[in-house]
Amino acid sequence: MNKKTLTLTVEQYHEIIDTMKIGFSGCRPNKDMAMALVVEANMGLRISDILRLKLNDIVKDGDRYRLNIREQKTKKERFFTVLTEAYQNLKIYCLENSIAADEQIFRFKERGVQKKLKQVCDHLGYEGISTHSFRKFFATQIYIDNEYNVILVQQLLQHSTPAVTQKYIGIQPQQIESALRKHSFWKS
Repeated sequence: MNKKTLTLTVEQYHEIIDTMKIGFSGCRPNKDMAMALVVEANMGLRISDILRLKLNDIVKDGDRYRLNIREQKTKKERFFTVLTEAYQNLKIYCLENSIAADEQIFRFKERGVQKKLKQVCDHLGYEGISTHSFRKFFATQIYIDNEYNVILVQQLLQHSTPAVTQKYIGIQPQQIESALRKHSFWKS
């Protein structure tokens, strides 16, 4: 049965990352895979694009950093600002792990990340979570933090329509019903 990939809550995000970093009985820590998922949650890239990322893909552009990539899945060009904090964390990670600027930052396969994440989620009792949950987490947090601007999220994810984005971030029928109940301008 094909289960729908769920969006993470903030609490799940922190618990998964922390558990992956420290490990648990029967599962060794893996700070490298945790870092890849943190990058996904903060940049909104698919895991396939993160695993191809090189530090020199992020370039200084005036007073900001910029990432230009061609998405592996869609083959679309994507240009966006990378927060200084994100760039600095990646640079430190590369220095600590002796990764040259022109080398791939992460040296493992997508399947390996999925397997490790499944182990952690099974341990924590979470179902329906995959690496893509971290991209959905990014999208949902951007949506919430920016006054529910679905067009902004659509552009960030390069979705074809707002409807695709709404489905992606999981605007549920009960949320629509709740919004309608709160909106009433009837005069008696």
